[in-house]
Amino acid sequence: MDSILAGFVRALRAAGAEASTAETIDAARTLTLLGYGDRAQLRDALGLVLAKSEDEKHIHDQVFDLYFGQPPHTTTAPDTAALRTGDEQVDVLLALAQPDATGQPQDALAAALARAAAQAGVDDIRFESQTAYFAGKTLEAMGIAALEERLTERRTAPDAEEEVRALVAALNQLRRQARALVKQRYAIFGQPATEAFMTEVVVTRALGRMAPAEMERMKAAVARMARKLAARHARRQRVELRGQLDVRRTMRANAGHDGVPVTLAFKHKRRDKPRIVAVCDVSGSVASHVRFLLLFLYALHDAVGDLRSFAFSNRLQDVAEPMEKLPFDDAMELVLKEVGNGSTDYGQAWLDLHDRHWDAIDRRTTVIVLGDGRSNGADPRVDLFAELADRAKRVVWLCPEPEGRWGTGDSAMLRYRPYCTSMSHCATAADLERVLDEALEAYH
Repeated sequence: MDSILAGFVRALRAAGAEASTAETIDAARTLTLLGYGDRAQLRDALGLVLAKSEDEKHIHDQVFDLYFGQPPHTTTAPDTAALRTGDEQVDVLLALAQPDATGQPQDALAAALARAAAQAGVDDIRFESQTAYFAGKTLEAMGIAALEERLTERRTAPDAEEEVRALVAALNQLRRQARALVKQRYAIFGQPATEAFMTEVVVTRALGRMAPAEMERMKAAVARMARKLAARHARRQRVELRGQLDVRRTMRANAGHDGVPVTLAFKHKRRDKPRIVAVCDVSGSVASHVRFLLLFLYALHDAVGDLRSFAFSNRLQDVAEPMEKLPFDDAMELVLKEVGNGSTDYGQAWLDLHDRHWDAIDRRTTVIVLGDGRSNGADPRVDLFAELADRAKRVVWLCPEPEGRWGTGDSAMLRYRPYCTSMSHCATAADLERVLDEALEAYH
């Protein structure tokens, strides 16, 4: 495949557009038909075959303009046309530094820099601090050493002031354009990689220790993780719904066609749609974890057919309506204000769930509980929790405290554990993703 197209697809993927192998093959065929001559036509055509959504189309257009556009021109290039040194390599560089008719750097300079940048491996740039290093490697690949040696030699020569000025101007021009090119390649390849690295760090950071400046990055990361999780399970569900070939029924159905399988019959197995009830302790020590669990769950609306959410500190409340109708941050603020100020009482929460919302739980329901199991000395009503577990398909408990603290003080975690399908320490967004993946997996 064309290395330029391969680089463009790599840039797209780094920016977050998931161009598949099949789409890349389509893009290569498109390129064979259109070529690189008409960039506007190529931009539209590649946008059709490589982008699958409005978001990806927006990413595609941005990356296309950056990838196929020229780096910004720094300053007007010096007039060094009259200078010829007799050194072929130096004269080539002087000619490249010469501006075109409009006073801007020549296309030949852009092409020479692009070749040198490829030779220097500029597309491997990861951090902005590497800009000077890769600019130097690019100039080195262009043979800038000959120009520097000529300048050093002529600095001490008598009557060479004009030549020295021209050599310095050309050298500076080449350095500026090389740096501009490297910055452009950093924006294409390095910046997305840095963002991905920072996101990976945030995703594995403890939810309870998240700095305010990291919240927006974390929310974006959780939304992306939820989209990928939903897409993975939706794809698997489509495959399962298609079923396996039923050979006997296919042969019977095609008996009138001399056994030629004109009509195919498939075996189908009934699958329950995911049904999740989230019960969240929103007292102060757990609130930060609840925020991301609910963000994750409501971002999974395409994969979860039926989602109910309840919050409590002492009295339990159905919070599905604000979560579905209000912007997420506004909904969380409202929930924490209305529900999160009481003294935690798990027994009262199970009793409220039993008296008012018990019909929300049946044999198809996965109940996800997020809380530390600390009931401030009140009766934890393990009997009601056992009844809940008996009604549900699965009960998954996520605890923000490490296992070593379970059962200490007023913690009732060890009393609840025998009735849970799984109980685990939940510290990071990666833990949330794992648990929700397992919850959805149970419906396949």
